[in-house]
Amino acid sequence: MSVAFLAGLLVQTLRISVPYLLAALGGLLCERSGVINIALEGLLLVGAFVGAVIARESTSALFGIAGGMAAGVALAAIYGMAVIRLRADQIVCGVAVTLLASGLTRFFLKLIYHSASNSPRIPALGSSLPLGASALVALLLVHGLLHHTRLGLRLRTAGEHPEAARAQGIAVAPLRWQGVLASGALAGLGGVWLAFDQHQFVAGMSAGRGYVALAAMILGGWRPFGAALGCLLFAGAEAIELQLQSSAGGLHLLAPGTVQAIPYIATLIALILRPRAAAAPQALGRPLDDSQD
Repeated sequence: MSVAFLAGLLVQTLRISVPYLLAALGGLLCERSGVINIALEGLLLVGAFVGAVIARESTSALFGIAGGMAAGVALAAIYGMAVIRLRADQIVCGVAVTLLASGLTRFFLKLIYHSASNSPRIPALGSSLPLGASALVALLLVHGLLHHTRLGLRLRTAGEHPEAARAQGIAVAPLRWQGVLASGALAGLGGVWLAFDQHQFVAGMSAGRGYVALAAMILGGWRPFGAALGCLLFAGAEAIELQLQSSAGGLHLLAPGTVQAIPYIATLIALILRPRAAAAPQALGRPLDDSQD
C-alpha cells in the first residue's frame, strides 16, 4: 500500500466526513434537548439548494453560506412548530420534512434553472477549505457548549429530566427550540459544503447522508467526539472504496452501486456492534405536556 494511496485516503476521508459531522452535531444538540431529529436529510438538502442558488446568483460564498444556514433554520422551525408547539409525532414529522425538502428543491430547481437534475455550475469560490475547518470549529464549540456552560447543562437536563428542569424554574420548550434551530443551522451548513464541493446542486444530493449522520451520533453515544469518530468511520468506509476504484486502472472491483452502499453497510454493522452502555437521553422523543412551559 503506497504512501500516495494512504495520503489520498486520508484526504478523501476528511473531505467526505465534513457534511456528516456538521449534520451529526446538529442532530446531537437537538436530541440532547429531547427532540428526535430524523429530518437531518431534509435540512442538508435545503441548505445545499439555497446555498448553491444564492452563491451562484450573488457570486459570494459568504452569502451562499448564510443563505444555506438560514434555509436550514427555516425548515427546522417548521419541524419545531410541529413537534414542540403542536406535539406531533417526531418520527412522522421528520420523514414529512425530508419529503417536503426533496419536493421543494426539485420544484424550484425546475422553476429557476429549467432542469430536473442539477443547477448550473457554481464558480470556484475558494470556500471549501474554510467550510471544512468550520466542521472542526463546530465540533469544539458543541463540546464546550454541552459540557462547560450553563446553557449546555440546561439543554442536557431538558433531554434527560425535563420535570427536574421545570422544578428549578427552567423553561424546557425554549431549550428544545434552541436545539432544533441549531440543528437546522449546522445541517444547512453541511448542505452548503456539499454544493460547494461539487460546484453545483444536484437533485437528491444529500443521498442518505443525514441518516448516516444520525447513525454516527447514536454510535458516538450522543457525545460530540464520539459522533465525530463515527463520522470518520463511515467516511473512511466510503473513501476506501473510492480509492480502490480510482486506483484499479478502470477495473471495477465491485458491482455497480456498491460504492454508494458501503456507508450504509458500515452503518448497520457499527450500530449492531456498538456498546450498549451508550444510552439515549431519557426524555428523547417525549413531547411536553400541555401544562409544561
